[in-house]
Amino acid sequence: MKTSYLYFIIFISCILICFYLLTSFSKITVKDDLHANMTEGELYQHQFQDKYAIFSIVRPENIDFSNEIVPVSSTEIWERLDKELLKNTYWQSNMLLYIKKANKYFPVIEPILKKNNIPDDFKYLALIESGFENVVSPAGAAGFWQFLKGTAKEYGMEVNSFIDERYNLEKSTQAACDYLNEAYSLFGSWTMAAAAYNMGKNRTLRQIDIQNTNNYYNLHLNSETSRYVFRILAVKEIMEDPEKYGFFYREKDLYPPLSYNTINIDSSIANLYNFADEHQINYKILKQFNPWMLKSSLPNKISKRYQIKIPKIDRSNMIFDNIDHSTSLGRINE
Repeated sequence: MKTSYLYFIIFISCILICFYLLTSFSKITVKDDLHANMTEGELYQHQFQDKYAIFSIVRPENIDFSNEIVPVSSTEIWERLDKELLKNTYWQSNMLLYIKKANKYFPVIEPILKKNNIPDDFKYLALIESGFENVVSPAGAAGFWQFLKGTAKEYGMEVNSFIDERYNLEKSTQAACDYLNEAYSLFGSWTMAAAAYNMGKNRTLRQIDIQNTNNYYNLHLNSETSRYVFRILAVKEIMEDPEKYGFFYREKDLYPPLSYNTINIDSSIANLYNFADEHQINYKILKQFNPWMLKSSLPNKISKRYQIKIPKIDRSNMIFDNIDHSTSLGRINE
C-alpha cells in the first residue's frame, strides 16, 4: 500500500510539472508573438511598463511628533505629509545616506537630548537641517544644527576666525536643547517648538498673535516652515520602518559610530600639523573629528579649556604613505 501511494504521488507530481512547463512555454510563445507584432516604440514602452513601477504611499494610520498626534485624517494635512514622504521615499540615494549617517551621529546626539529632557524625535530635526554635513546656508547658518552666528553666540558658542563651535557636535546639540526647552516653555508644544526653531521664536509668536491659534497645523506660515515639521515626520516615519518604504541594508552597510578619546587643552597650539603627528594621526583626520578648529593653529591667550578628539584608529584601516616624495619632487623640478 505504501509503495502504491508513493507511486501515485510521483505520478501526480509529474503531471503538475508537465502542466506548469507547458503553461509557461505557452505564455512565452504568446509573449514572443505579441512582441513580434510591435513597433520598436511600442516594444520599448511595453518593456518600460513591464519592468518599472512607482507606487503611491499608504497613509499611516497613526503618526506623532514627540508624542503629539498628527491629524493625518485631515485631507489637507495628509497631502502635506504625503508630499514629504514621496520626496524622501523616491530620492533613494539621499534617504539611504540619511540612514547610514544616522548610525554614526545619533549615538552622540541622543544622550544629550535625553539629558536635557528633549524628545528623541528632535534628532531628526538635526538630520533634515543639514543631512549631517557641516554645510553653510545662504543665510550663514552653519553646522549640523544650522545656527546663525548671532544665535550661536547667544547660546554660548564661540565663533571667530579660529574657532567655530557651531561645528562642535556636542556643544551645538546642547545649544539646540537650550533653545528648544525655551521654545517649549513659550509655546507649550514640541511641534510649535520645532516650527520656532526654523522660523524664530519672535516671528512665531507674532503669527500666533495675528492668527489667534497656537496649533501648527492650523497656522498659515511661510512655505519653508509650513513644510518643516512634515519633513521631520517623513524622515522619522521612513527611518523607523525602512523596509515598509523599500529600503533594505545590512548592519555592516551603516557607517560606524564615532570612536575617539578626548584630550583637554588649555594652552595655544602653534602647529596643528605637528600636533596631529604627535598623536599618530594625520591633519586630515584631526580636522574631520574636530571641524570647529578652522585654521592650522589654535591660539588660546586666556587659557580656555578645549576638548580635542583623537580617534581610536584601527591600524588595519589606516592608509600609509608609500610614495617617495623626494623622487617625485625631483621629477617635477627637472
